[in-house]
Amino acid sequence: MSFYFNVYSAVLLFGFLQGWIYALLLWIRGQREGRLSDYLLGWVLVALCFNIWVYMLGFGGVEILWQRLNFFPRTLSFLLPPLYYFYLRSQFDTGFRFKWRDLIHVAPFLLEATYRLTIFAGGPSFVHYWEKTFHGPWHLDDLLFVSSTAQHVVYLYWSFRLYHHYRSWVKTQFSNVEPVSFRWFRNFLIALSLLVSIDFLVTVVDLWLNLSFWQDWWNNLAGVILIYYVSIAGYAQRQPGRQLTFSDSGSANPASSSDEVQKKTPATANLDQDRIYQQVLNLMDTEKPYLNPDLSLPDLARQMKINAPTLSLAINVGSSHNFNDFVNAYRVSEFKQQALLPGNAHLSLLGIALECGFNSKATFNRAFKKLENQSPGEFVASRNLDQ
Repeated sequence: MSFYFNVYSAVLLFGFLQGWIYALLLWIRGQREGRLSDYLLGWVLVALCFNIWVYMLGFGGVEILWQRLNFFPRTLSFLLPPLYYFYLRSQFDTGFRFKWRDLIHVAPFLLEATYRLTIFAGGPSFVHYWEKTFHGPWHLDDLLFVSSTAQHVVYLYWSFRLYHHYRSWVKTQFSNVEPVSFRWFRNFLIALSLLVSIDFLVTVVDLWLNLSFWQDWWNNLAGVILIYYVSIAGYAQRQPGRQLTFSDSGSANPASSSDEVQKKTPATANLDQDRIYQQVLNLMDTEKPYLNPDLSLPDLARQMKINAPTLSLAINVGSSHNFNDFVNAYRVSEFKQQALLPGNAHLSLLGIALECGFNSKATFNRAFKKLENQSPGEFVASRNLDQ
């Protein structure tokens, strides 16, 4: 059995090897650092690799899947959606561990694998009989494909919703959200959504026009590109300096939740919130903790010797802003003062912003534009004209 190298097979082979190499690296790092998310991302890559290996072997002239392993399970298509969903959960909550009830998520994969292994165990003659008599006439392959696509749609929806809730939550916990934004995984979900859509459309066109094996290669090329992106971006993902503890409660808007809590809170509790909020304002004015670019809600709560949820509620109710916007408002105000000082004329706008607690140009520009409705450069230029 030899592998025939050509443009079609080589591209798929390189993607297949890329995925497996990075999966091994992720598993090694996961073992070394005790990180469940690395294990799961490694399996995501393996599942993506098995999505392209049928065509890789076919274009390479390797017929073992059709000659000796016909009807044997070939892909992890029903396992991929739970893998990327639970990867996301384990990244957002470093304390996440599987529970027995989570086994329901692998039920579709186990059912398909059991079905194929049962038929395969009957031997080549039984496989041939089953395909001619039941599998083909009943269009079971089409049913499995539609089921797999529907599963992707459900898990992509869950993953996007989880990511949206996490992005809302992280703004209530960190003054610098960029290191914990996991924006690359959002891009992966978007790319995977496009790939699933393209795969579905190509399959529909294939049923109509009966596309050749060679024309199906382009869909697998998209799979290779996805493998390269996930392996490189996923492995390079900067892990947060502190453990994340996000648990999806279904609330994507902390501010609205605070409003609801406030309506149900006794007047004495509201007085406590006002007192805590005034303490926060005093601390921000006197000690300027916002100058620390890595300031988080737990850090500030420890400094004030109160629990983080109580502090978060006081800030949300008192300022009508989440923690991220609340802190950035102080940083923007500090920048506006520092930028107009003659002693800082030798510094760039970014240099001043970094001294005021911002950690990147993008974060600074975005926060300033949001709070002042103009860019930092426009603000400085307008003040210079006034003078």
